[in-house]
Amino acid sequence: MRVSIMDYGVGNLYSIAKGLERSGGEIEIVTDPRALARSEAIVFPGVGAFGAAMDVLRPVREELRRAIAEGVPTLGICLGMQILFESSEESPGTGLGVFGGRVTKLLSGRVPQMGWNDVKSSDDPLFDGIPQGSKFYYANSYICQPTEKVAVAETEYGQRFAAAVRKNTLCGVQFHPEKSGPPGLKLLKNFVALAEGNQ
Repeated sequence: MRVSIMDYGVGNLYSIAKGLERSGGEIEIVTDPRALARSEAIVFPGVGAFGAAMDVLRPVREELRRAIAEGVPTLGICLGMQILFESSEESPGTGLGVFGGRVTKLLSGRVPQMGWNDVKSSDDPLFDGIPQGSKFYYANSYICQPTEKVAVAETEYGQRFAAAVRKNTLCGVQFHPEKSGPPGLKLLKNFVALAEGNQ
C-alpha cells in the first residue's frame, strides 16, 4: 500500500513516515497537493495551523473531496483531523468538509494540551488490539465537534471530546500516534490494514 503524506511546508514528517513504514506502508512525501487525488492512501499530518494547511489544499479541495468520497483511505492526525471538518475557530474559511461539524477552541484551564492522556475507545477496527484506556500523546488547542455519529473514541481534558473519528476508510485522530509508542504504532498498522481492505 503506497501511502502519501502531505507536506504543508512546516514540521518534521520523519516520525509519521517511519511509523507508517513499520506498519507495512510504502511511503511518499507529497509537496504538490494535486498528487494526493491519485494516491492509494492519504495521510494529513498534525503539523501547522488550520488556515495555512487549507491555503495549500484549497486549490484541489474539490478533487480531494471527490477522491475521499470514492473511497481513497485517508488518515488525519491532530491538525490533519481538524481540516477534514467543515470549519475551524482557529482560522476563517472552510476545511475539506468530508466530516460534518466544526473545530472549536479547547475549553480547559491550560491550553494547549501537551502530553499523555488516556483514550476510551469503542469496539472499532481502528483500535483493534489496543487495550482500553491506553495513553496517547496530545499537542492540541482545538477539538473537533462532529455533527454526525463518527466518533469511535473519546478523551477528557477540561471537557470530553472526540479523540478519534471514522467513516469507512476515512479516519481522524486528535492525538499523535507516531509519538505514542506501541499503542500508536498499532493504530497506524490498523489504518494500513483498513486501507488494504484487511479488516
